[in-house]
Amino acid sequence: MTSTAPDTTAGMSPRPEAQRRTLTVLVTSQVLSGAGLAAGITVGALLAQDMLGSTDLAGLPSALFTAGSALAAVAVGRISQARGRRPGLAAGYLTGAVGSAGVIAAAVAGTPALLFIALFVYGAGTATNLQARYAGADLAAPAHRARAVSTVLVATTLGGVLGPNLAAPTGDLAAGLGIPTLAGPFLLSGTAYALAALVLAVWLRPDPLLLARSLDLEHREAAPAEAAPPRGPGLIPGALTMILTQLVMVAIMTMTPVHMHDHGHGTAASGLVIALHVGAMYLPSPLTGWLVDRYGRTGVAAASGLTLLAAGITAAAAPADSVAWLAFALALLGLGWNFGLVSGTAMITDAVPPATRARTQGMVDVSIAIAGATGGLSSGLVVSAAGYPVLALTGGILALAVLPAVAATASSR
Repeated sequence: MTSTAPDTTAGMSPRPEAQRRTLTVLVTSQVLSGAGLAAGITVGALLAQDMLGSTDLAGLPSALFTAGSALAAVAVGRISQARGRRPGLAAGYLTGAVGSAGVIAAAVAGTPALLFIALFVYGAGTATNLQARYAGADLAAPAHRARAVSTVLVATTLGGVLGPNLAAPTGDLAAGLGIPTLAGPFLLSGTAYALAALVLAVWLRPDPLLLARSLDLEHREAAPAEAAPPRGPGLIPGALTMILTQLVMVAIMTMTPVHMHDHGHGTAASGLVIALHVGAMYLPSPLTGWLVDRYGRTGVAAASGLTLLAAGITAAAAPADSVAWLAFALALLGLGWNFGLVSGTAMITDAVPPATRARTQGMVDVSIAIAGATGGLSSGLVVSAAGYPVLALTGGILALAVLPAVAATASSR
């Protein structure tokens, strides 16, 4: 029987107009959520250090909102599986906004326990920001999936670069409102996450996952005997690539502002370094997507491990008084993470059919979040015991574990 469903294997989306609308709405929401995500990263560790009076647990905020993102990834994945991307993503961002409000309340009350609970809830924004990339790929043709993912990711750049650089102004605003200065960026986070939820709830129609599922069912019913297209490298290597890159990136990123603060740098300097880092995490996405689609998933995944090694070596060797060298190291760190995320996401999407896609993607992101929580929690302990250079170098070496996974995949194909 001849298929009546549009062919998507050669590079055409089955519903190009729906895909364009989906990407437009996702780009808008990602600009907003990027500001919310990056603002919290900039001052989370410093706020905990200030409230606890110790560096030992300065990595705990990153661990908490990363652990919170693990739970949120499950919830967003399940809601998306049952009802579509729109309610799943909107609920995730709204939860992140509630967490931001909780951080502000904890800072005003001076209550560390409330701060930790609120940071856990705030992690929902992180999970949702990452899960939005899957929505960009739902209606994309296999030959363009990595580029669709990259379009969603690059939209985070504007908000991600803007957010940390607003750390000082929002701190001044917070002080004027009687809120501790370091909690100021969470004013921005809460507002940005709430607006991102509103954009998705109102405009993400038709729902890309539900439409992709419907089109896939129509295609299979129209051509039941047709062989399934090859699915690429597979689920496990894609997950491993993203897990390792997340662990290394979060560990080094979390302690860089603390390292700079301990060597006399102010919030503006650490905000600049984190802004460049977040920019490098997302800005190269169009090029990365093209490389993944053009040259294959596994080659770019291998490049992520090597780039993260270079980042770790640079951060370890950087003079503590040099903002420029630390910024360069963090830029490499962001680039390595970008390589791993785009290539790994493409592997996952290739490997999983629409019928079970959201649930599987949610579980993969749980593993990624747990890896990030591990990196964040252990980073403070490592720095306290051995120093920042040891943390950076160890992370870079650990990133090389991506290479055996990629090599095993390549040899089995």
